[in-house]
Amino acid sequence: MKRLILCCPLLFLIFPAALGQDKNSFTVGTAKAVRGQKVTGVIQVPAGSDAGANIAVAVVHGAKPGPVLALVAGAHGTEYTSIIALEKLIGMLDPAEIAGTVIIVPLVNVPSFEQKIAHVNPVDGKSMNRFYPGKMDGTQTDRASFLITKQVVEQCDHLIDLHGGDLDESLRAYSYWTKTDNAEQDRISREMVLSFGLDHIIISTERPKDPAASRYLENTATTRGKPSITVEAGHAGTVETDDLNALVNGCLNVMRYLKMLKGAPASVEHPVWIEKVLSITSDQNGIFYPLVHRGTFVEKDMKVGYVTDYAGKVILEARAPAAGVVLFIRAVPSLTKGETIANVGVVASEK
Repeated sequence: MKRLILCCPLLFLIFPAALGQDKNSFTVGTAKAVRGQKVTGVIQVPAGSDAGANIAVAVVHGAKPGPVLALVAGAHGTEYTSIIALEKLIGMLDPAEIAGTVIIVPLVNVPSFEQKIAHVNPVDGKSMNRFYPGKMDGTQTDRASFLITKQVVEQCDHLIDLHGGDLDESLRAYSYWTKTDNAEQDRISREMVLSFGLDHIIISTERPKDPAASRYLENTATTRGKPSITVEAGHAGTVETDDLNALVNGCLNVMRYLKMLKGAPASVEHPVWIEKVLSITSDQNGIFYPLVHRGTFVEKDMKVGYVTDYAGKVILEARAPAAGVVLFIRAVPSLTKGETIANVGVVASEK
C-alpha cells in the first residue's frame, strides 16, 4: 500500500484521464458543459460567518478528449491585466478546436474588484491567495478557497495562476516555477513555464510541502501532483496591450504545449532564472520617491529610492540588499511602516 501511495502523483501525470477529461460532460459550480460546448456559470460560496459570494466560471469542454487545464485570476481584484486576459480568453476559445477541457475563473476576489481595494478581500481582510486549501467553517476567503480547491484544483491536470502588479506595484513581468521532489512533475511544469514565454522566471523551492497547508493556489495544485505555474504581468493597476498580450498568448502557448490546441509551442530561449527574491521594506510612515524603474539591474547597496516625512525631510534611503533585477518597485508615494518598497530578484548562477 505504501508503494502505491507514493506513485499516485506520477499516475496523475501519466494518466490524466483519471481526473475525468473523457467525460461527455464537465461541471464546475453551476457551469455544466457537454462535449464541444462552452458554458458560463458561478461557483456559489454560501454565507457563513459573513456574506456569501458568486465567483464567475467558464467551462470550455473541447470536442476531443485531452488534459484539463485550469486558468485562474483575480485573487487580488485590482490586478486588472490578469482578469481582463482571462475574460478575453473566454471569448476567444472555441471548443471545436480544443482537445481537453479548460476551466477559467477570471475574478476570484469580487469585493476587491468592486471596491477597488488592493491585496485583500475587504469582507474579511484576508489575501485570497494565502488561505488554501480553505475550509467551510471559516470566513468568506476560507470558504471560497475550499470550493476552488474542490471544484477547480481537484478536477484539473494542470493549473496556471495569473497575477500582476497591484495598484501600488510597478511590476516587471515574471513567472514562478516551483521545484518539487517529483522529477517528472518538475519537468512538465518547467516546460509549461518556458512555453508561457515570460523571460524572467523565479525558481521557487521554499513553498509548503503539505497539501493540507498549501497556502497558495498554485501550491495547492503542485502539492497534489499537478504541474502548475504562477505568472505575473501588468503594473500599477493599468491594462496595457503588451502585458495583456503576454498573458493571453502565454495561456494559448501552454495549451499548444499540452496538445490541447494545434500548432508547435514556442519556448523562451534565454530565460533569466531568479534564485531568490529579497524585499526592501519601510520601517516608518512617509512619502516614497523611486530612483529606478521596474526591470532595472542594480548593484548591492545601490539606492533605489528614498522616503521623506510629510514635511520633506529624508528619513530613509532604500538600498538594494544584493545585486539583481528590480522585479517591482512601489508605484505610489504613500507608504506605511512594514510595507514593501521594492523586490530585488537575485539571478541564479545555474539553471
